[in-house]
Amino acid sequence: MVRERVQAQFQEARGEVGYLALADGRVFTGRCFGALRDSSSPIEGEAVFNTSMYGYQEILTDPSYAGQIMCFTYPHIGNVGCNEEDVESGRIYAEGLVVRAAHKAPSNFRATQSLPQYLLKSGVMGLEGIDTREIVSHLRDTGSKMAVMAGGDGARPDDLVDRAKSLGSMEGRDYVRQVACAKVYTWDSPSWSLAAGHSRKLSQEQLVARPHAVAIDCGIKTNILRLLIDVGFRVTVVPAGTGSAEIMALRPDGLFLSNGPGDPSTLGYVVKPVRELLGKVPMFGICLGHQILGQALGGATYKLKFGHRGGNHPVRDETTGKVEITVQNHGFAVRKEGLSREASVSHLNLNDHTVEGIESGSLRAFSVQYHPEASPGPHDSRYLFQRFFDLVTATGSPGSREGR
Repeated sequence: MVRERVQAQFQEARGEVGYLALADGRVFTGRCFGALRDSSSPIEGEAVFNTSMYGYQEILTDPSYAGQIMCFTYPHIGNVGCNEEDVESGRIYAEGLVVRAAHKAPSNFRATQSLPQYLLKSGVMGLEGIDTREIVSHLRDTGSKMAVMAGGDGARPDDLVDRAKSLGSMEGRDYVRQVACAKVYTWDSPSWSLAAGHSRKLSQEQLVARPHAVAIDCGIKTNILRLLIDVGFRVTVVPAGTGSAEIMALRPDGLFLSNGPGDPSTLGYVVKPVRELLGKVPMFGICLGHQILGQALGGATYKLKFGHRGGNHPVRDETTGKVEITVQNHGFAVRKEGLSREASVSHLNLNDHTVEGIESGSLRAFSVQYHPEASPGPHDSRYLFQRFFDLVTATGSPGSREGR
């Protein structure tokens, strides 16, 4: 399912005919760009759509998109090009890209390459010249579908449809093991600035007196780590599946549960240590981290028809009544039924009334389904990082700075 990333095996796609074939038999025909993937090594994944008008590089490099073929609703993608700084990880994780038009001559002083060049370098194929509104309408009406994408002379639509039908479903798939870090590491860089880019790093002397946030990496975005630094934490990242005793041995003041890909119901090995640490250390979860916390609090998750992906989703804070415009990227959600009586729904999606946040005051834990770290924006909900910092510094947890 996961694309091989040996760049030497790919040749540049120069407008060859390509196909996006869905498991229900629908086929969309376009022109290939980026790296050509032929019928011998087709792209496989769940076809989903994203309503953001900008931030395509951040979206493509978000590990949460592992296993998915991304279709953008906005017609022109690539206008500002790509660079080495506007990324959320070390590589592209989306399996493939579908757009109405891919811009090949970007105009931006920070651009170092075009979108097609960026995809070619990463071994990723794109399709353009497709009416993406038709794809979105179809997925919205019938639900997200498993799909196969390929181009070149040997690509046959009927064969691609058959292959897509054989893929099954996104349900039951664990992608976290494929995207999480392999070993513990520390993070020391704050947010990007025009003057310094991402070159700034905090010294050990600057970090040592700060409260310690341990982040469980299920596919964590780098902007989350930057914002944890910005609000005043020092940060250690541990692989998904790290046991509760190992986490506590790091003397955390707070525990962060990260975003990530796949079906959250497959992550019992992450839910278990989180459940064991509830009430022992303050917690904050984002997206998949929200779904992990929900399960640790007795809830269950379910697959949405076509998910929420984009930069324009309204969410209401149930405590204040304030509405935030949020960035979202998830195909699963938490059921409010079954949640522990110690937990309550804190945020609600105003489009479909799905659960967007939960909190437990007695257990010092909260989470949101959306992305407050969103880069490039909107930034309505960035206050949640400060809320986490305030929760940590207002309590005496096992790793507190007192007595060190």
